Amino acid sequence: MLSWVSEERAFIAAIVIILLLLCFTISIFIGVKQTAFREKDEVFGDPERTLGGWYWTVTGVSSVLLLWFYFSWGIGRAFFPEAGNEMCQIAKLETAIAPITATLPINTRYFKSTTLTRRNSEQLGILLSSMPTSIFTKIEQTELIEIIENSKAIIGIFSNQKNQSKESVASLKKISSDLRKLSVELRLGFDGYLPTKEALAQPNWGTTNTEIPLLPITSKGVLFDSISNQASILTKTFLKTRNNSNAGDTLIESTKKKISLLKATNKSSIFDEDILIRRKAYVKAVERIFKRLDDGTIFPPKAFDGLNYAVTDLFTAIDETKGGLKLIDTLFVPGAGVIKSRTQCTEQGSGRWLPKPTDVIASFLKLANPNIEAGGGYKGSTLFWWKWLPIADLIGFIIPDKIIDLLPGEYGRHSDTGNFQSNYKDNLLALAQGDIYLGSIPMLDGHIWDSVFRVLVALILGIGLGVPLGIYMGVSRFFKSFFDPIIELYRPVPPLAWAPLILTIFGINDDGKIFLLFMVAFAIMVISARTGASGTQLSKIRASHSLGASNRQILRYVILPNALPEILTGIRISIGVCWGTLVAAEMLAGTTGIGFIENVARVVSNYELIWVTILIMGLLGLAFDIMMRRIINKTIPWRGKG
Repeated sequence: MLSWVSEERAFIAAIVIILLLLCFTISIFIGVKQTAFREKDEVFGDPERTLGGWYWTVTGVSSVLLLWFYFSWGIGRAFFPEAGNEMCQIAKLETAIAPITATLPINTRYFKSTTLTRRNSEQLGILLSSMPTSIFTKIEQTELIEIIENSKAIIGIFSNQKNQSKESVASLKKISSDLRKLSVELRLGFDGYLPTKEALAQPNWGTTNTEIPLLPITSKGVLFDSISNQASILTKTFLKTRNNSNAGDTLIESTKKKISLLKATNKSSIFDEDILIRRKAYVKAVERIFKRLDDGTIFPPKAFDGLNYAVTDLFTAIDETKGGLKLIDTLFVPGAGVIKSRTQCTEQGSGRWLPKPTDVIASFLKLANPNIEAGGGYKGSTLFWWKWLPIADLIGFIIPDKIIDLLPGEYGRHSDTGNFQSNYKDNLLALAQGDIYLGSIPMLDGHIWDSVFRVLVALILGIGLGVPLGIYMGVSRFFKSFFDPIIELYRPVPPLAWAPLILTIFGINDDGKIFLLFMVAFAIMVISARTGASGTQLSKIRASHSLGASNRQILRYVILPNALPEILTGIRISIGVCWGTLVAAEMLAGTTGIGFIENVARVVSNYELIWVTILIMGLLGLAFDIMMRRIINKTIPWRGKG
């Protein structure tokens, strides 16, 4: 199943996109029709007006998914599965000639030689004006000035067309001619170019860690691949081309000797350490600029005119040969396109960090597989499954060993013969430690359950303790005055600020995470319950008193129902905040849970898995919210209808 999904992702994506387009179109049609039908009967602001509207839900979901397919290149791959591979071959060609392009004003405003000349001349002028004369002798200052002037002269020699070496002229001319031949070959078309069997046997686009197949799988791709291989050879020749001249070589050799003498003087021990450091730094700065000139990369201003024309024409030929690929690249491949690294071609822009929905589904199916031996689950644990839990382990979790220690009597001792006779206390200790087999019961297990368990326990504790305290704070001056400063002191502090301290105290097990979530839920529930209780209308309370109701009855039948909407809203808020805090806590310290999976995936840049965890958290949060909506509708049906 997984292998079929992996191989047919492009086909599956195409079907899904078509269905989404249909859903989007049909739902808008129904929505507009229903709106026109109802708008004359509905009153603006009526809560009943917001009920229903499933067609707008379909519109919203389908539009989000379509945008996801678009920005993840899912649409491009679904309808043009070979486009990525062809763009890869073009990226190969662009990478192959990149060293040549870098010397030309194609991606920049100036020739590289012009940039080098300006920069080196400016730096030489700065060095000359800022020479620290106090640490150099008069003779050394003269030598340094001569070295700097020689460097300026070298720039002038290399920039003069008359001094350009015949070898470099011939080399640049031949490279330009060969590049023009490549342009002609591109314009002739790709008829007759066929992909190899090895190329056709590659995994499809996005089915492996190699995002785009490297070998060409189409005739157009084979042509670009062939051109890129030839361009690589020309680039190697270009990188070996140097502008050398007899006049420049003579001046370079004499300057080298002067620099060597100064460096030898600096090795002497006659200078103070501070002075020696300053001398070495200045000489090194001068030498650094000189070495840039010595490598022969500065050419006359018109030396690259022929090469510039040849490369520009080659890019024009590339655009012409692309044909419809240009339109696909523009419309269906948003972002920075495709680049070629040393071993593979990769998607850039949004396609880099936003996986295809089909890829995310495939990752989820692999993660949800309960068979860990077959590669399912994550880090030795299932995503969401069940296991047989020994009842003794459950009892041992509920009954701490220290409770047994508090019982009367002593633990058993061995006899004179060395035999041990257990008593009731030993048997209870064995029960508390889970050493007695009492059978097994099915128990939920996996990363999702671990996260849900932590949230549920924290919510139950937060609601169970926070709601009563909040109610009493709303009706009692003592409770409000005593607890309000304490609650308001820690409530504004972000949960992550508490996390290092709590995890240090409780450890990385569930205790610390549950306590951290409890702190979050407790504060929210206290505030919600207090607000609801203090907002009870005084007329209702006085009416209850006049009817002879006790304080307990007023609390139960008047104040609590009045506070119930605020309490339920607080629970909804607590669920969302607890989820966010839990994931952060699991990322900081955890060996199971959704946050743990995302943290590991983040470290290894597994974007498919990151999006799987995001969707799982979103769906779980949505499930909790839907449940709370139903509870609210059943518990306080009068809300908004008074």
